Amino acid sequence: MTYIAREQWEQHYSDGRGFRQVGERERALLAEHTPAPDGGGRALEVGCGTGELTVYLASLGYRVDAVDFAGSALARAREEHADVAGVRWLQLDIERDDPAPLHDALYDLVIMRLMYPFVRDRERVLHGLGERLRDNGVLVVITPVAANTPAQRRGIALDEDEIAVLTAGWATVERHDADGLALLVLRGPRHTGTRAVEKGPTTGHALTGALAVVTDDAGRVLLGRSRRGMLELPGGKTSGPEDFAAAAVRELAEETGLIVDPADAYVVTMLVDDSHGVPRLTAVVRITAWSGKLSNPEPDKFARWEFFDLHALDGAGAVFAPAAQALDAVWPGVVPSLPPVVSYPLAVEQPPVPGEPAEAVRLRQAMAQTVIDGGWAPSEAVRNALRSVPRHRFAPEADLAAAYDGDRAIITRRDGTGAAISSVSATWLQADMIESLCLTPGATVFEAGSGGYNAELIAHVAGPDGRVVTVDIDPWVVRRTRRFLTEAGSGRVTAVEADATLGAPAHLVPRGGFDAGVITYNCWDISPAWREQLAEGGRLVLPLEIGGYTRAITFERRGEVLHARRFTHCGFVRDQGQHARAVPAVPVLDGGLTLRFDDGAAADPKGLEEALRGRRHEVATGITMGAGVYFGSLQLYAATTLPGFCRLHAHQDGGVTAIAKDHDAPAITGDASLAYLTYVQTRHSERPEDKEWEWVVHAFGEQGPQLAEQLATTVRAWDRNVRADDNDQHVDPGLAVHPAGTPDHLLPAGDVLDKEHCRLVFRWPGRNGHLPAPARPTDTVATAKGEA
Repeated sequence: MTYIAREQWEQHYSDGRGFRQVGERERALLAEHTPAPDGGGRALEVGCGTGELTVYLASLGYRVDAVDFAGSALARAREEHADVAGVRWLQLDIERDDPAPLHDALYDLVIMRLMYPFVRDRERVLHGLGERLRDNGVLVVITPVAANTPAQRRGIALDEDEIAVLTAGWATVERHDADGLALLVLRGPRHTGTRAVEKGPTTGHALTGALAVVTDDAGRVLLGRSRRGMLELPGGKTSGPEDFAAAAVRELAEETGLIVDPADAYVVTMLVDDSHGVPRLTAVVRITAWSGKLSNPEPDKFARWEFFDLHALDGAGAVFAPAAQALDAVWPGVVPSLPPVVSYPLAVEQPPVPGEPAEAVRLRQAMAQTVIDGGWAPSEAVRNALRSVPRHRFAPEADLAAAYDGDRAIITRRDGTGAAISSVSATWLQADMIESLCLTPGATVFEAGSGGYNAELIAHVAGPDGRVVTVDIDPWVVRRTRRFLTEAGSGRVTAVEADATLGAPAHLVPRGGFDAGVITYNCWDISPAWREQLAEGGRLVLPLEIGGYTRAITFERRGEVLHARRFTHCGFVRDQGQHARAVPAVPVLDGGLTLRFDDGAAADPKGLEEALRGRRHEVATGITMGAGVYFGSLQLYAATTLPGFCRLHAHQDGGVTAIAKDHDAPAITGDASLAYLTYVQTRHSERPEDKEWEWVVHAFGEQGPQLAEQLATTVRAWDRNVRADDNDQHVDPGLAVHPAGTPDHLLPAGDVLDKEHCRLVFRWPGRNGHLPAPARPTDTVATAKGEA
């Protein structure tokens, strides 16, 4: 009984045959070590056969998902155990099928009895099952062991080396004997971490070799568990005048039995390092197509070959250092914390490599539908892009559920402090920004800030004759983007390493300018190049910081002026280019509070310390709000209409301001005086919809009462002229962006906010004043009496 094909198992159970019965020792051990939690638990049995163990688990108090890929086994199980409650019988190939039928909730117990040796990709399957466990959940493997199994039946058993691999990385491992079977009780989480390791010292003056990077039809990468106790890619040394691609093809056939046409082998990167002081040159060879059946022709060198999920490579344990570096060359970032290596990427015309699991297709359609249902993708072109472009292939370090969470950004790079500096943005926001571009077929688009996925969405919307130029200042991000575009892209995106604030390189700018541009990081200023490289009437969408609050604003170019067409509340990683700006911050009260002046000059902290230790003045605005009310428009209104505006951050609880730790409040400053806006709960209820809060202004210092009244007046004006009962219907301001240096008399009426390279003129309903420039903090009270 060493067959593994589904058809053979179907026949096996159709013929009335069964499996080794569950012994009393097994039952006793399971009852002792895996009792159901109080109130019952949820169990998953993989390879349930005709359901004998399933019924026993149900008797212990578990609700059981019983899984097998043989329909004939499940038919017998349903018939023989029709009276057993709490069991779902599911036909599913745990290795190859979309796991959608499994329960969304995590399991208290996952059990594999007498079937683990039949699994091909054992480590991938084990990792995936471990991810389905609750905290303190248990995975049990019951298996024959080679020492107790006749030689002719060793295929159904595990040797001690395989058991060591199976149990590696779990927090606790218990092994029990169950009448000659090994009953392994594993508690986690299972995550061994990845470390690049070397083999023993070698001889010779230099080493040259080639490693083959091969993926299956689900996009998983082939790795071998070598007898040295590490994972390796297929490959080895070159022989004589053999080229690197030919060496990889030869070694792949010798080690795995897979056959590759040399035309489908591409040398994509050369790696240079040393092995125990001996120089080493390794070619990374990407295989784009193969045939044959995976086997293990060299069992003295490898225990087995398996296909691994890319997102699981951060917990793969020991990986041969050149293999780890080769994986990183094809999918930068997928293997963490690698030793240094010199990498020479080659400009190779490699075709895209297909492959994704059925689960990815299902999750992508669900993600697209969620975005569509949210109203973020009204056009069919954007909808088709969301349904078609494989987001997970541009974030291979994320599991599929995270990759297709449309509300979530995937962080792909952090700086030395841990701050995110590159990410794949939330899909709803990407869809919204692309819709705002109003692209037509054949459009050419500039993107600042790379990653690959957003650019491919744009390319899909622009169609076969469209083109996207994406620019990023980080060499690692550009290398990663280029590789992912090569692996899964359309060929219509060009990735460039440069400071995106300077726009695209001149030779890539179309005559007449880009039809559209999109900036994918927070901008404090608007680069002149973005306007200058934009075609007349073209649209530019960018996340602009205004008083510390970010909005994705859609602009349309009319001559030298950019006119805002819509606003979307958002947040992105910060700018790293020439326009990157450190926000002036003034700490007070021994660092317990910080005043951040995102626009305009910072206030003199002299006198604020003393004021904050004095009496607090309070003004109730009379403006209330319920649960779930959007007040982002109030923040923007205050930031653009109040001179001396800043944000007050609290770094500890229980301070004089009553602002919660790590929160901030809109504020304005005067001479040794400060006022800020917060809210207090005025109606309590068990039902969220019945709760209510009122906006209240607090102030300190001699000018505090005047500042407080000014801030309260602003809140009332916002409530009267901007706010709407429907959160989606708040009024956006009119906004025109003029080049820096534009004289005041040439600006339209409105509230002016000056940046280094541009002048922003806001026009809010109900405001007729014209402030030609931000007032100095000391002038706050004197200038605050304009229209509100």
